Amino acid sequence: MRRMKDSGIEWIGEIPEDWEIARLRFLCDINTGDKDAINAEKEGEYPFYVRSPIVERISTYSYDGEAILIAGDGVGAGKVFHYINGKFDYHQRVYNVHKFKNILGKYLYYYMAENFCKEIEKGNAKSTVDSIRLPMLMNFPIAFGKTAEQQIISDYLDEKCIKIDTTIEKQNAVIEKLKSYKQSLITEAVTKGLDKTARMKDSGIEWIGEIPEWWEVRKMKFMGELSSNGVDKKIQVEEPLYKSIHYMDVYRNSIKEIYDSEEYLIVSANVNKAKCCNLEKGDVLFTNSSETPNDIGHCTVIKDTLPNTLFGYHLMRFRPNIKMCLEYEKYLFGAFYLRNWFCYRANGMTRYGLSGNDFSDAVVPLPKSEEQQVIADYLDNKCNKIDKILVQKQKLIEKLETYKKSLIYEAVTGKIEIK
Repeated sequence: MRRMKDSGIEWIGEIPEDWEIARLRFLCDINTGDKDAINAEKEGEYPFYVRSPIVERISTYSYDGEAILIAGDGVGAGKVFHYINGKFDYHQRVYNVHKFKNILGKYLYYYMAENFCKEIEKGNAKSTVDSIRLPMLMNFPIAFGKTAEQQIISDYLDEKCIKIDTTIEKQNAVIEKLKSYKQSLITEAVTKGLDKTARMKDSGIEWIGEIPEWWEVRKMKFMGELSSNGVDKKIQVEEPLYKSIHYMDVYRNSIKEIYDSEEYLIVSANVNKAKCCNLEKGDVLFTNSSETPNDIGHCTVIKDTLPNTLFGYHLMRFRPNIKMCLEYEKYLFGAFYLRNWFCYRANGMTRYGLSGNDFSDAVVPLPKSEEQQVIADYLDNKCNKIDKILVQKQKLIEKLETYKKSLIYEAVTGKIEIK
């Protein structure tokens, strides 16, 4: 068993006796790019590193060689790392760590990608920061052994991480197939019904196609009332307090019912505003604006009247005024064909949105409430089974990601000896 010593740094702990600790500034050069996100070119020849995990393309390059690229600000600050050995260009707020001295670039990449967040957390109450300043980066402590051992560790992690990442990719592919299958089940059931021998008629709507002969086709404006005037997230001292369901509450519960919870955001509103934004059993909440069109039209159904709970902005409330099966609502309004309609109608440049008319003009096929219940029961049974498998797959991915992080940390701090 190898002899260990105290590194003097709490989150690193003990390191092998023959390893050393050095600040990053003594091991490499660091600078930032001179490009902006608008310089990206879809057909560009070279990788273009911006502040997100997605690597763009560009027709220029400003560096040719081995480097580690680190997002310097934005949501990826201190969390997005890339390794490259070749020609590339990079954003003005992306750090280029290069010209390595006494340390291998690939080893340093693994070390920083896993451990830099620990240094951030050490000096902050929160686990994220708005930006990474150069002194923080330059003073980051690096634990390392001799070059030969660094190479062994890098090769070992390359092999292990490729296997883990491949397994994760396969599980994610299964998840996407299951989600697609679930959506196809829902769309088929709410547009064609369950009786495969039923006589059909043309719905008159291209993207719906044929529907059972006895079903209706209705615009949403003839099925209920729409309201988009939700409450903001502010608290005014003179106003009563309420719980508020906001965008992410709906997004995370898409095609599900939503219940009362103490986790909802606390906001304030005057009495008149509260009356306009209340939530009753059977109400449907839609996301009606987002940074991408694909995130518009997610919906959730209010399972029971929620006392002292309001809906927030960036949401649309639909309150049916016809007899409908509550359990059917989430499937009818969450079906893929309707999401496609909302995506098609969305307008915007940096943020997309839908107007009340876009919702009002949306067309849905509608069976009688008794048949709605039968379809809802069928879909509940099918979707619950799919959801259980999805949960299992997601847990497996989380375990693999945790194992990968632990493996990297143990290897680059010498806790495990690799031969």
